[in-house]
Amino acid sequence: MSTVVISGAQWGDEGKGKIVDYLAAQADTVVRFQGGSNAGHTVTVNDEEYKLRLLPSGILYKGTTCVIGNGVVVDPQTLLEEIDSMKARGVDTSGIKLSNRAHVVMPWHKLIDELGEALRGENKIGTTKRGIGPCYIDKADRIGIRICDLIDREEFALKVAQVLQTKNLILEKVYNHAPLNADEIIREYEGYAERLRPFVCDTIALLNEQVDAGKKILFEGAQATMLDIDYGTYPYVTSSHPISGGVGVGAGVAPKKIDKVFGVVKAYCTRVGEGPFPTEQLNEIGDKLRIAGHEFGTVTGRPRRTGWLDACIVKYAGQLSGTDYMAVTRLDILDDFDEIKMCTAYKINGEVLNEIPASLKVLAKVEPVYETFAGWKTDISKIRNYEDLPANAKKYLERMAEVTGIKIGIVSVGPNREQTIVLAKNIF
Repeated sequence: MSTVVISGAQWGDEGKGKIVDYLAAQADTVVRFQGGSNAGHTVTVNDEEYKLRLLPSGILYKGTTCVIGNGVVVDPQTLLEEIDSMKARGVDTSGIKLSNRAHVVMPWHKLIDELGEALRGENKIGTTKRGIGPCYIDKADRIGIRICDLIDREEFALKVAQVLQTKNLILEKVYNHAPLNADEIIREYEGYAERLRPFVCDTIALLNEQVDAGKKILFEGAQATMLDIDYGTYPYVTSSHPISGGVGVGAGVAPKKIDKVFGVVKAYCTRVGEGPFPTEQLNEIGDKLRIAGHEFGTVTGRPRRTGWLDACIVKYAGQLSGTDYMAVTRLDILDDFDEIKMCTAYKINGEVLNEIPASLKVLAKVEPVYETFAGWKTDISKIRNYEDLPANAKKYLERMAEVTGIKIGIVSVGPNREQTIVLAKNIF
């Protein structure tokens, strides 16, 4: 077996796309196992940016199989737009495999997402309004429509008619919105079905055959640990499981078949949307991090909240995913800081906590315990060997490993593939 999971160890936007793209050079197959088009990965190749939403980051390597697993909720329109965009840029899309068990994002999901968020007012979650949560709700409610239904014309028409009976009542009675027309939706989605049909297969059978054959498989998580539906800052979370355990349910590959887990850690912290953020810097430091790191959402364009690295969160993520190595990204963004801080513990009422509080009320009140590091004040973007990093940069990284209990496996010093320092041996 040769299987590697990439999981975000913070609140997302850690640079997972770059790490997946780098490791995908060695992989036979790259698998997206959860989330939807609300997650964006930016990959830079020869200074050219590719913004991915549903397609696995391995799409940029010709001959690589790119699997969209059963745990993903798929907006057909978005997926087809992304495929067309890749084709227009000369990218080979023939390796895409779409799970017949993946659920389909329907127009009512996006509409209810938007209307529901508006209805919450000050209690809004911060959703991207792309219908992801409502699609997962229908999945759990056992009224969802799957890809296998989409490509079966009769079954799809029947299910749309059945579901709309309830959804239109909700739209009219709860949101005071006009009902949706079943025939219009069916016609629109029949066009999507015909275009997607060649990509559809049983990805569970495919992946397990590949595992048994010793293929190199990379599992790519979207979002991150602190947005996990169970383990994140609920309710300000996503609707799926970005941790390594999500591979079992989102791709149909058993946990014992996973060899290594990489947790991607940005050298500082960001988050998008609402919810507590203990190390957030609502000051000139936060502004400097945001500007230097171009911290704006890949999908939404929203400015990200910024702060110092929270090693407590990274340690927690490592426990949940069984993380073997950290892939530390965006270390170069800290090049121009005189001093850099790292949260190494939480205190509340003067006592050190040994856990991440489940209560958001408590988490919002914790006092971060910071350690301060001298900056290195030099451009590290051209460094390719760990030994050549400035001493202060190595001190920062080594303390990160000590606090979290996770070894440093990769250090990224820029967005391009070649700006990557690899310490871990025999990743595949």
